[in-house]
Amino acid sequence: MTKIAAEIQRACARRLAAGGPGGLAMRALARGNGWIAEDVICTSGPKDRPCEEQHQVFSIAMVLAGSFQYRGSNPVSGRGEFMSPGSILLGNPGQNFECGHEHAMGDRCLSFHYSPEFFERVAADAGAHGRSAIFRVLRLPPLRGLADLFYGAWAVLQRASTSCPEVNLLLEEFSVEMAVRSLRMSNGYVSGNHTSQPHMISRVTSVLRMVEENLGSALKLSDLARQSGLSPYHFLRTFEQVTGLTPHQYVRRLRLAEAVARLSGGNEKALDIAVDSGFNDASNFSRAFRAEIGTTPRSFRKQSFTRSGI
Repeated sequence: MTKIAAEIQRACARRLAAGGPGGLAMRALARGNGWIAEDVICTSGPKDRPCEEQHQVFSIAMVLAGSFQYRGSNPVSGRGEFMSPGSILLGNPGQNFECGHEHAMGDRCLSFHYSPEFFERVAADAGAHGRSAIFRVLRLPPLRGLADLFYGAWAVLQRASTSCPEVNLLLEEFSVEMAVRSLRMSNGYVSGNHTSQPHMISRVTSVLRMVEENLGSALKLSDLARQSGLSPYHFLRTFEQVTGLTPHQYVRRLRLAEAVARLSGGNEKALDIAVDSGFNDASNFSRAFRAEIGTTPRSFRKQSFTRSGI
């Protein structure tokens, strides 16, 4: 199990032991003039009733672990979206929304909030004005062009947990990158996730949690399909429709994200990280790492994490 998923599990266990409803634990990581970055762990589950809330400012949240349903209202579509690791939640000021955990308990996000003035300056510098300076969709799926932001979020969170002295600068850079990239992607992306039915989401959710709990194990398509209660063929179609990734892409991305975090925050041997992350040897790990991230694990570790580092 990844460290991030394990922390969700512990938080949910404490909530169950204490009784009472689920809720949010928000830890401010850094802040500046017009922006704030938070580590957010939610312990809500299927028995908790979603409460309607409203975005007061521009909001972007990278889902790191767990899953939930996100529903919004005008000025974007009111359809619900399934949020899984690698998905990006988007919110505009004044937008009503609710988050629900109909199928499983808990999630964790790296969340950014921007004042309208700060966000509009960033949007203008990126060439977005007027209607193009707001989010047109509720969710961005784990698109190939956003994979580096997913890995970056894991690395930044790891650096923040080790009291990295330059964490405020790292998170300010990352917050700007998240805003620009998410805005550009949202203006050109048409969401199709609304076609996913609740029973499909439920089946996929059980597989996502199985993968998180057994990330270092040898995962087979047949085992994942069996967990979902579908044939391998229908499971492949359903999984990609709901999450935006194939099962292989999802597992590899989660394994590499765990590796990125561990390389960013300590002196563990690369071979130990490779084995724990589910790669059978260092060479396979290095090839997958280079193909996805553009450098070797050794070179990545030598670099300080900056925007150019991932």
